[in-house]
Amino acid sequence: MDTVTSADGTPIAFRTLGDGPTVVIVNGALSTAADASGLAEALAASGLRAVTWDRRARGDSGDARGSAPERESEDLAAVIEAAGGDAAVLGHSSGAVLALFAASLGVPIRRLFLSEPPLHAGEPAPHDLPDRLQALVDDGALEDAVATFQVEGVGLPREMVEGMRARGALTLLAPLAQSTVYDARLVRDAGGPTAAMLEVGQPIVILRGEQTFPVLVEAADRLAAARPDAELVVVPESVMHRPDPAATARIVAERMG
Repeated sequence: MDTVTSADGTPIAFRTLGDGPTVVIVNGALSTAADASGLAEALAASGLRAVTWDRRARGDSGDARGSAPERESEDLAAVIEAAGGDAAVLGHSSGAVLALFAASLGVPIRRLFLSEPPLHAGEPAPHDLPDRLQALVDDGALEDAVATFQVEGVGLPREMVEGMRARGALTLLAPLAQSTVYDARLVRDAGGPTAAMLEVGQPIVILRGEQTFPVLVEAADRLAAARPDAELVVVPESVMHRPDPAATARIVAERMG
């Protein structure tokens, strides 16, 4: 485990595995660097150097309340610099939105791999969702914040989320409650996507599972239509918003070669 200090002074924890061209993994909502360990191992086995990191308010990283997507972009820039300054970025879910947004701000990224980014394909989440999530976190209602994010931000059925609560799953996710504020803010502000995000100069590979949520299929297809120079890759092994490590690593390695 290493730590780098982001532009606003927030410590960001990261890990490296393997040797070769560097690929920085950006996780999605309610996950930490540890959740990307299987993907990192697959990338390393493919001859790449994988970097995983805890986004702010997660795991071993710090936080600065009120953080905007620009601050998380600075976190990614700091990780890339600490990893040697020359890296491709593989972002999954909201991590893919962050990767594309950071590239639009000029964060130095060699190539973008965007796995099922939840770009707006229909009605976006309520505009006030980040503020309501922050109020729940400030009141100590961490499980309620996670549940509200899952229902209103992700779109899971309420009965499914309440089943997760009954099984204790929300208790395990409660330490990540503050991060739901930042993910909700990121997708609200950058999930359009912005015009600048559609104009980034880096090569883009869009990945999605063959069997995944319809809204994510639509989002991937819309991004591919908006960026006809991008490559859209359907990954049969990736099922229901879970990137298959071996298949994903193979696709990345082939294009990094």
